[in-house]
Amino acid sequence: MAEEKTKVPFGEKVKKFFRDYKSEFKKISWPSKEDTTKKTIMVLVAIAIIGVSIFLVDTGLSKLIELLAKIR
Repeated sequence: MAEEKTKVPFGEKVKKFFRDYKSEFKKISWPSKEDTTKKTIMVLVAIAIIGVSIFLVDTGLSKLIELLAKIR
C-alpha cells in the first residue's frame, strides 16, 4: 500500500517557520557601518553624475531643436 501522509497541524507549521527563520537570520553577514557609508556615498555620487549628464544632454538637445526651428 501507498504510504499515507499525516497532516501536520497549523501550529506546528508556524513553529517550524519561525525556528527556520531564526536559524537563517543568524546566518546573515551584515556589512560594517564604514562599508555601508562608503557604498552610500558612491551611490549618491553616481546619481549626481548621471543626473548632471542627463541635464547636459537634455539642454544640448533643446538648444539644437531651437536652432533647427529658427532655420525654418
